[in-house]
Amino acid sequence: MQDSVKNSQKPITMMKKAVTNLISVFFMLFIIGNIDAQKLKMTPKDSLNTVLEKYYELNLKVFQAGSTLEDIDAIFNLFTDEFTYVHPKYGGVYTRQDLYNGYKRNLEKGSYNSRVIDIKISNRIIGLKAATVNKSFIKNEDHQIKEGKEQMSLFEFRDGRISKIVEYW
Repeated sequence: MQDSVKNSQKPITMMKKAVTNLISVFFMLFIIGNIDAQKLKMTPKDSLNTVLEKYYELNLKVFQAGSTLEDIDAIFNLFTDEFTYVHPKYGGVYTRQDLYNGYKRNLEKGSYNSRVIDIKISNRIIGLKAATVNKSFIKNEDHQIKEGKEQMSLFEFRDGRISKIVEYW
């Protein structure tokens, strides 16, 4: 009699284990599915912010001694073909080619000499197809690390690329 009770309980125990395992598998799939879904839910603001971060990352790389024309090209790949750069304090409106020539000239003159060691972003406001950034350059001056004055820039975007930068400093 005891053997028949034990044998009749075996399928129930096995069934409980199977149900528990099945629930665990569904739970793991649910969690994994939510994680992947979160990765896919990139908002337009997220994508603009990603382009901004890449822009400043690439500029910091160009500012270092030993930077190359390829480093400059990487920045300009973030720009639309009709890109314009506006800096009223330093001469007004520059075309994409004007700005490229300026970067290239600075590279050839050795102006990119690792003096700028970081770019500190103190604030950014991301809107629809535009963003403003408050930043300051962290520089190595006379063997001392100094933070420059805060500067404001406006970025406009088209098709996921920077179409215009206006400097307000």
